[in-house]
Amino acid sequence: METKSISGKHHFQVSKKSILYPLLAVLLFILFCRPAYSQHAKLNYNAVCFYYNWYGSDKVDGNAWHWEHKVMPQNDRDTTTGFYPADGNIGANYYPEAGEYSSADPAILEQHMQQIASAGIGVIAVTWLGEDDYSYKSVPLILDAASRYAIKVCFQIEPCVRKSAVATRNAVAFLITQFGKHPAFYRNPETERPLFFVYDSYVISANDWKDVFGSNGKNTIRKTVFDADMIGLWVTKEEQTFFLESGFDGFYTYFASADFTFGSSPSNWSSLKIWADEHHKIFIPSVGPGYMDERVRPWNAVNTKNREAGAYYDRMFQAALDSKVEWIGITSFNEWHEGTQIEPAKPYINGSYHYEDYQPQPPDFYLLRTKYWLDRFN
Repeated sequence: METKSISGKHHFQVSKKSILYPLLAVLLFILFCRPAYSQHAKLNYNAVCFYYNWYGSDKVDGNAWHWEHKVMPQNDRDTTTGFYPADGNIGANYYPEAGEYSSADPAILEQHMQQIASAGIGVIAVTWLGEDDYSYKSVPLILDAASRYAIKVCFQIEPCVRKSAVATRNAVAFLITQFGKHPAFYRNPETERPLFFVYDSYVISANDWKDVFGSNGKNTIRKTVFDADMIGLWVTKEEQTFFLESGFDGFYTYFASADFTFGSSPSNWSSLKIWADEHHKIFIPSVGPGYMDERVRPWNAVNTKNREAGAYYDRMFQAALDSKVEWIGITSFNEWHEGTQIEPAKPYINGSYHYEDYQPQPPDFYLLRTKYWLDRFN
C-alpha cells in the first residue's frame, strides 16, 4: 500500500522578481489569452478530480520539489537506491507539456484551471500536507484561480497530517477557518457542508474516528461550525463495519489501478453503491486513465495499467455510469509519479530515456475524454 506523505517544514526565500513576473504573466493571460469557452463551461459539481499542489521549481520555490524524487524501496529489506535530480530527469514515466512547473506559479494555475474547466470538472480535491509544508503557499492561489472559472475546491488530507483522528479534526478546523469563506471553497448544496477526503483512513481505528465524527464523540465536529462530509478510503472487501462505526459520511476508492484493491475494482462498484444507499453513505468511485509508477517504484510493475489509447479510461467511466452513482472521482489531474494524470503530456527524451506520451492522440486527449464522459454523467 502506498503512502503519499512527504517531508514537513521547509524554508526558502522568494525574490520580488520571481513573484512579480508570474503575476504579470497571469494578468496578461486573463486579459488577452483566456479562451472564451472556459468562462462558460458546463461544469459537473459531482465530479471531483484529485489535484496535486506539491510541485516546485528553482525559479519560484528555490527547489524542484517532487520533480526531483528518490527511488522508493518496497520494504525495509529492499536495498534499492536511486535519485532523479529533475531538470529533464524527473520521477515520472510521463513528461508534462507545461514542463517542470511550480504549483505556486500563478500562470500555471491559470492554465490548469482553464484545462480543468474545459474538461467539465466542477470540483478539485487539493492535496493537504499541512500549514507548515512548502505547498501551503499555493493554496490561496489555487482558490483564487479556481474562482475565476467557477471551479470549487475541497481537500484530500494526507497521511503526514492525519496522524490521529484528532489531528484530522484539527486539519478540518484549520481549513474551514482559514478558507471556508472563500467563494471557491466547496460546500455540498444538499448538506451545506464542506467535503474532505481522508487518505488511508483505515490505518486509524473506527473507534478513534467515532470520537471526532460520531454524534456523541468527545471531540466531535458534528453540529459545530466544523461539521463536514467526511469521506474515507474503502480498501478491502470487509469494510462495512468500519464505515458503520467510524462516523464517516461516505467512502471513495482513489486508486486508478483496477483490481489493486477491492474498492478500486469496477466490478464491485454496483454492490458498493447498493450498500451505500442502504446505509445513507456517499459513494465516490475513482476512475483513472491508467497507472504507471515504475520510475519511482520499479518493483510495482504488477499494478501498471496501460492506457490502451484511452480504452482503459473509457471502461472505468462506463463502469461508474453503469453502477448509477451520483458522484465520480477522477484520479488524477496531475499525479505524475503514478502516471494517472489527465494533464497534457508531451513526447520527451532525456539522454537514453524516452518518456511515455499520449501519441497518436494529442496532448489534451484525456481532458477531451473526460469532457465526453462527464457530458454523459448526470
